[in-house]
Formats: sequence, C-alpha cells, structure tokens
Amino acid sequence: MLDIDVLIESLIQGDALTTEQLLWVNCRVKDILAEESNVAVVHSPVTIVGDIHGQFWDLIELFRVGGWLPDTNYLFLGDYVDRGYYSIETISLLLCYKLRFPARITLLRGNHETRSTSMVYGFYSECLRKYGSAVVWNSIMEVFDCLTISAIVEDKVFCVHGGLSPSLLELDHIRIINRFQEVPRDGPYSDMMWSDPDTAAEGFSCSVRGAGFTFGKDIVDRFLHVNNLGSIVRAHQLCSDGYQILFNGKCATVWSAPNYCYRCKNKASLLEVGEDMMRNNGRLHPRFFNVFTEAPECARRRPPNAPPAIPTDDESDGEAP
Repeated sequence: MLDIDVLIESLIQGDALTTEQLLWVNCRVKDILAEESNVAVVHSPVTIVGDIHGQFWDLIELFRVGGWLPDTNYLFLGDYVDRGYYSIETISLLLCYKLRFPARITLLRGNHETRSTSMVYGFYSECLRKYGSAVVWNSIMEVFDCLTISAIVEDKVFCVHGGLSPSLLELDHIRIINRFQEVPRDGPYSDMMWSDPDTAAEGFSCSVRGAGFTFGKDIVDRFLHVNNLGSIVRAHQLCSDGYQILFNGKCATVWSAPNYCYRCKNKASLLEVGEDMMRNNGRLHPRFFNVFTEAPECARRRPPNAPPAIPTDDESDGEAP
C-alpha cells in the first residue's frame, strides 16, 4: 500500500511518479470516477478551472493563487494534457488529489483526454520519453474513459469542457450517454467536448474545428430555460484576458493556462463560485474571475532536451484540436 500523501508531496516538488506508482493510482482512481454521474453534482463554494495543457508549474501557481486542496474545492473542465512539457506530472497530481480528496475535486473530460488527440499533440510522446513504453499512456487512457463529462453547481451553473449539442436539449439526455469509451468522432458526446459559442450567429452551425458545432445566444437561452439554469461555464478556447463573458452573463469561457504554449502571452483565470454568484442567479460577472499570470521563472523547471511546445494553429480563434 502506497502513501498517497507522500506521492502528492513528491509531485508538488516536480518529481514524476514511477510506472508502478502511477499504475497503482490509476487502478484505484478509476473506481472513484466510475461512480460519478454524467452530470456531477457540485456544491459551492467551488473554484472552476479551465484548460491546463501540461503546464505543471503554472498549475502549481494556480494552487498558490486559488488555494490548496482540501481547503479549496475545485472543478476542472478538462484538457489536462498535451502541448506543455509536463502532462505526466499534471495529470498525476490531479489524479492523486482525486484519490486523496474525492469529494473536494471534480475532473471533467476534455477533447484532449482521448487516444486520438493525445497521440498527436504530445502526451503519447511524453509518456514514451519518460517511461520507455506506452504502458502508462494506455493506463491513463482507461482513466480518461471514466471521467465524467459535465457538472451542475448548485442547480444553477452548467459546466462542460466544450459546449452544447443539437442532440442534447435536456440534462437527462446527457445522463444517458455511455461515457465509458473513447470519445466518438461525432455525435452528442463529441459535441460536448468540441463545440464553441458564437456571438455572430444564431442556432447551430458546423464548426471550423471539424468536430462539434458553434451555437448562438438563442441556443444558450433555450438550454438554460428548459433546464432552469442560470449560466453555462466552459473552457476549450484561448482567452487573452483569461476569461470571456458572453450573452449577457449567461455563458463564459474560463482559460487557466497562462502564456499558453510558453509563447502566447495570455493571462489565465479561475472562476470562484460562491454565495455572491448564487445570489446573482448563477449569472457571470468579471468580479467572480481571479486572473493570474504564469509562474515566475525561479519557480519552474524546463526538462533537459525538451522538444518545443506544440503551438496552436490559430491563436486568435481559440485552441486548435
């Protein structure tokens, strides 16, 4: 039996787990994740976190800004891996926290928590480089298949990685999805991972990403009305200021990877949901976002002989697949 607190402390210092340690964590955390609903119930106060993308030292900075577990409750919206140098350390720490404090942290699946995407954008290669085989990568993919796909905070705030789907008008439609699989190339499960809001058009439109849809204010209004909700919070798109509020406070993007790919010069943010936001019927306002910047150079390490971070294809229009 391993001591999970010792593993967490080692990870915080920047030391990756061994293959045996990580396989032990993965085996146990899958049982916890598998028990969660497709629409996880989360209570406030809670801090909502957007994309991390393997920027481990910025994740540590995030905890310094937002508070460490278990003193602060967290809801992560996915995209823990790929692009950054430290996807292994990032996902290992979050899974260890889930194992240690299962009621204090909720982890959603993002479009990068898949075999098809993480094979291309860095995580697979990082696993091979650090562990010498695909054993760890395969084990973590099985964990990703267990991650829940959405959450509701205090029956008012719907949280998802990407966005809405033409096939998912009601929350009950999400609850019956079989999430224990690789994310399909299309369909409602895929849409939740890939879709984006669009302030310039109504309805649903095909996305330039090649997966998911774009959706307008009318779609957000309908979804919130049908499900008696106040707002939608999602991640998935780079925001230069760390967040973006849309549709009169009914939808927001939260982005938590500062200086994305170590070159985009963007800020990052945390969305702190508490009594103030609940009194506002779950509507979003800039005062609820805690903006921060990248960890100082003295607080980070760059691995020797690390390859360049895989850049975005279109920094101005959000994060590429």
